[in-house]
Amino acid sequence: MRKVILITGGAGFIGSFLVDELVKQKHTVKILDNLEPQVHINNKIPDYLNPNVEFIRGDIRNSDDLEKCIDGTDVVFHFASMVGVGQSMYEIGKYVDVNITGTGRLMDTIVNSDNHVKKVIVASSMSLYGEGEYYCKKCNTSQNATRSTDQLKKRIWEPVCPKCHETLTAVGVTEEKKPEAANIYAITKKTQEDIVMNVGGAYEIPCVGLRYFNTYGPRQSLNNPYTGVAVIFMSQIKNNQSPLIFEDGQQTRDFVSVHDVTRANLLAMNSSKADYEVFNVGSGQKITILELAEKILKLQNSSIKPHITNKYRKGDCRHCFSDITKIKRKLNFSPRISIEDGLRELIEWSKGQEAIDNVQQAIKILKQKKMMD
Repeated sequence: MRKVILITGGAGFIGSFLVDELVKQKHTVKILDNLEPQVHINNKIPDYLNPNVEFIRGDIRNSDDLEKCIDGTDVVFHFASMVGVGQSMYEIGKYVDVNITGTGRLMDTIVNSDNHVKKVIVASSMSLYGEGEYYCKKCNTSQNATRSTDQLKKRIWEPVCPKCHETLTAVGVTEEKKPEAANIYAITKKTQEDIVMNVGGAYEIPCVGLRYFNTYGPRQSLNNPYTGVAVIFMSQIKNNQSPLIFEDGQQTRDFVSVHDVTRANLLAMNSSKADYEVFNVGSGQKITILELAEKILKLQNSSIKPHITNKYRKGDCRHCFSDITKIKRKLNFSPRISIEDGLRELIEWSKGQEAIDNVQQAIKILKQKKMMD
């Protein structure tokens, strides 16, 4: 059945791909986006944005903008957010205002205005977990993991068991893990998810939280030093700079193609099995950050070498990759894009894009704010 769908932040990276798929399926699509300059240069509507949508330039924190968008809407995808772990630790007010206040205003508008919204899907994040899940082989138990600043100063990168002090083994994180958000961005993403799931449950509006792992692909800003690490590496390489790698490069993440994330959103919209549930959306595979940089360089036949800094940023986790058993079982989701194929697509797209390398400026600010050594 065709629906009227609102996507907040729909001019952005993930939202724009979802827009394209929804338009293909003959849904009526509306976008609310303020064209944040950190993502959209000169506040311009991006060239890639599908012309067959209603674009509303407005702010998620503005109730009047929201009321205009919500009117006549069946489904809401809430993507609008400030994104960036490091930046969130010194632009605290902005992240809290946009991510938390904006989400609160959205749900307030849905429950207090005359509308027929039937489902809300919120873009959550793996960052809310903090560290991933760990297992101690010696104690034969699952363990929570933390890394103190003193530990990081000593360059002891791996989490250790609080009981026997042996190095812990990382395993795929499940949705049952207790969130332990370690930075302001993660706190705001957890709160976004909590607001949507709580209000949706109270008012019997089906809601879904999708916890994205490291999403990458075309249309991701090459000029934003706080976005995904894959495109940050791409920007550095395009500027003939070595990809900068924190710690020792052996930290692991889970990279998932934007096309797979788009499919997960469509499955969540169309299945009642998703209602009132949260799901990991990842590849279910882990890769070290050093391996990622080396893959990108190899695919470009580049002679540049990664630069391992042995520096750390406060709030970074060591290992976090997904267990996607739940979304496979309930929604029949499985990722289709391999990391090699996804990176090839990203590289091909990047050839025609401007890339301003702002990483050193971002590092300078983080050091000034004492958020890294």
